[in-house]
Amino acid sequence: MHGYGQDKTKVLGRLHRVEGQVHAIAQMVEEDAYCIDVLTQIAAANSGLKSVALLLLDDHLNHCVRQASEQGGDVADEKLAEASAAIGRLVKS
Repeated sequence: MHGYGQDKTKVLGRLHRVEGQVHAIAQMVEEDAYCIDVLTQIAAANSGLKSVALLLLDDHLNHCVRQASEQGGDVADEKLAEASAAIGRLVKS
């Protein structure tokens, strides 16, 4: 089981909400909505995705990384490197 297993319903709910926001943004563009209104909705969708990413990262640290750190050695090093890279990608986005 992945680290987000216990939060799967919450993750999917948030993703469905973001999916709805993106669909609404496309509809706004089709209807020639005001630029700032479209940008505001894009910011909201980005915020929703970041919220999901932080939830997944937290679950990863508390499940996968914790489990690997108990094993130690190369497994722990690999999971820590993965987490660090994921954090780096999130910070850049």
